[in-house]
Amino acid sequence: MNHPELQQRTFMLLLMAVSIAFVYVISPFFGSVFWGIVLAIVFAPINQRLLNAMPGRKNLAALLTLILCLVVVILPLTLISGALLQQATTVYQKMSTGDLNFGAYFQQIVSALPNWMVRILERFGLADFAAVQDTISSGMTQGSRFIAAQAVIIGQNTFDFVIGLGIMLYLLYFLVRDGVMLTGRIKQALPMSSQNLHYLFEKFTTVIRATFKGNLIVAAVQGALGGVMFSMMGIGGALLWGVLMAFLSLLPAIGAALVWAPVAMYLLATGEIVKGVVMIAFGVLVIGLVDNILRPMLVGKDTRLPDYIVLLSTVGGMALFGLSGFVIGPMVAALFVASWTIFILRKDVIEEGPRMDA
Repeated sequence: MNHPELQQRTFMLLLMAVSIAFVYVISPFFGSVFWGIVLAIVFAPINQRLLNAMPGRKNLAALLTLILCLVVVILPLTLISGALLQQATTVYQKMSTGDLNFGAYFQQIVSALPNWMVRILERFGLADFAAVQDTISSGMTQGSRFIAAQAVIIGQNTFDFVIGLGIMLYLLYFLVRDGVMLTGRIKQALPMSSQNLHYLFEKFTTVIRATFKGNLIVAAVQGALGGVMFSMMGIGGALLWGVLMAFLSLLPAIGAALVWAPVAMYLLATGEIVKGVVMIAFGVLVIGLVDNILRPMLVGKDTRLPDYIVLLSTVGGMALFGLSGFVIGPMVAALFVASWTIFILRKDVIEEGPRMDA
């Protein structure tokens, strides 16, 4: 081994070591850094339009972009989260005092079931209604208790929340202002052809924008429609159920139905036939169509990922990374598909670069 090769390997080891150390140092603020990057990518086109309207005023354009992000995304989410936690705490208190008993609701549904349906339940080992009732009651109680506990934790950790939010906004400003320069530096450092890098970076940014904007729009529309429907039906905690529906609608195809379908079944089983039929019709024809029409237009069309990959990557991402997973999962899936596309077309990569339309 000659001396230059030893120096090169030593430097590469040093580079890897300090990079790992840097990631470890900033890991406590992973959420702030991640969402700062996501929001910077999502709002980059708006910042570019502002720059075109006011050439040479990078600082002002970045500041206006940051203010717009605060008004459009962060402030509404903060207000909704506060109202949600307050309503969830109220629901938990009602369950604790016995004013709200999901076990009793389940028993009403069971009592209204025909014999043939009871026999079907027996085949699946669900004939022990008392045990199922206890499980449902316990699950709902634990879920409400968890949400109420989060309200207390958030109240106790307000300082940490403010620090994390401040770091995200501070980072967002510089990422928006210097994003093009930073992207160029990263591309320059990576040992890949410019064509492959352009393909991967384009896929990366496209998936983040499509997933973030598309999923949030679909979730907001489905949650709002669900909340209005529950309120018109006279069901308590309409905001809570609407937000829960919005959160679950991050799961393609099945998410929102996990909320309105059981409620519709309860209404039918307890004699509220008209309300139950109206809720099913509204859920299928209105809320369901939002998912079937908007999601492919806003998410699938841009990411060019099959629905089953979007579903699996979203569920897997949220299982591993929590709420951030609805962006991380599809992003990893898209980069996986893009990388394998380049690998499969490696002959073209060597000769003339990958065919991007493949």
